[in-house]
Amino acid sequence: MNRLFKNHERIIHAMTDREMVSQLYITQAVLAVLGLLGSFFFLGGWLVPAEMMNPSWASVIIGICAAAVVILADRAVEKIAPDGLYDDGGINEKLFRSCTIPHIAAMTAMISIVEEWLFRGVLQSEFGLAASAIIFSVLHIRYLSKLLLFIMVTAISLFIGILFEYTGSLLAAVTAHFIIDLFFGIQIRLKYVSRGESKSP
Repeated sequence: MNRLFKNHERIIHAMTDREMVSQLYITQAVLAVLGLLGSFFFLGGWLVPAEMMNPSWASVIIGICAAAVVILADRAVEKIAPDGLYDDGGINEKLFRSCTIPHIAAMTAMISIVEEWLFRGVLQSEFGLAASAIIFSVLHIRYLSKLLLFIMVTAISLFIGILFEYTGSLLAAVTAHFIIDLFFGIQIRLKYVSRGESKSP
């Protein structure tokens, strides 16, 4: 298992920024197809999670507040955790550092909709909160060899799942996921721009 993680890390490090972004889009396309198929086979219709959006300003505001809680908690953990435990191997940097801010916004919007549709709208609705959170965490394979990051991504998944159950609104979950990813994506981009390392993928 350890060899598998090391091989995965070597492959990731060998990829260019453009290849990383392309791989992300391919992965999201696969998850989108799985979300539609899961909705059809488990929930009885192709677009059932869309009915769970329950759009309202309250859902958006709750999602923003939930994202703020996660971001503040993450900042606190980052300050007290040793660097080695908090290091994801530079994968997020490869994804976001060369993208423009509009590209990051579009990318994170896509990720939040696709993943919340599948993990909350389909899997949580059919198999429950714990199962969907575990599957979500395990599929983030780059964190499986990083205990602290794995615990954090699992906790965030549980938190967003609870948010979905509490509000009954998939939009609240999508909003929280979007704001979290957008914040960290822009943070990475601005850090690299300030260092004069800006490139377009």
